[in-house]
Amino acid sequence: MNTRSKYYPLLTDLLKKPAFTTAEASKLGVPRHALAYFDKLGLLERVAKGIYRDPNYEGQAEVALEDLALAAFTTPNAAICLISALDFYGLTDQIPREHWLAIPNSQRAPAHHLVRAVRMRNVTLGRIKVQIGEYELAMFDRERCIVDAFRYLSPEIAIKALQAYLQAKDYKPNLQKLQEYAKKLRVNLTPYILSLTT
Repeated sequence: MNTRSKYYPLLTDLLKKPAFTTAEASKLGVPRHALAYFDKLGLLERVAKGIYRDPNYEGQAEVALEDLALAAFTTPNAAICLISALDFYGLTDQIPREHWLAIPNSQRAPAHHLVRAVRMRNVTLGRIKVQIGEYELAMFDRERCIVDAFRYLSPEIAIKALQAYLQAKDYKPNLQKLQEYAKKLRVNLTPYILSLTT
C-alpha cells in the first residue's frame, strides 16, 4: 500500500467529521489495516481504540472542553455526568482529571484511557442535549447531577454541589424536579435540603 492508496479518497466525507469509527470506515470499504497505516503515515490521528480523525481537524469547542466533547461524541449512548457535568455547570470545585460518562448498565466501557465510565441502569432520566463547539452531546441536567453526586461521589462533594445549586444566581433551582429525581433514584435528599435552606 502506498500513500496514494485507493482507500484514502474514500475517507473524504469522514475526514470532515470531528471523529469517525472503524465501523463507519468499513461501511465505505476501508479496512482497519488501512486506517492503522494512514495513522502511521500521519494522514490520520488515532484518538482512541477504533476511533480516528483528520490530524489537521480544528475543533470549535473551548480547548478545556475539546477532549471531553470528543470522548462523549465517540462513546455510544454516553451522557456526560458526575464531576464532568458538575464542572460544566459550575457546581463543583473539583478539577476533572477524567471524562465522566454514564453508559447503559449492559454496555462495555470504552477503551479511551481518560474516560471514567459509570454504568447506570437509568441513563434517560434528566438526559438533555448540550452544544459544546460543533458537538451536540447528551448530558444529565443539574438536578440529575446533584442526585447522582449523592449516589456515586463523596458526601463532601455532593453537599457542596447541592449548596452551589441552591445558591445559583444564573438559573432558578427546581426543588420539585430535584425531589422527583431523588425519589426515582432512591436517594433521600430532604435532610440535606432542609439543613441548607433553613
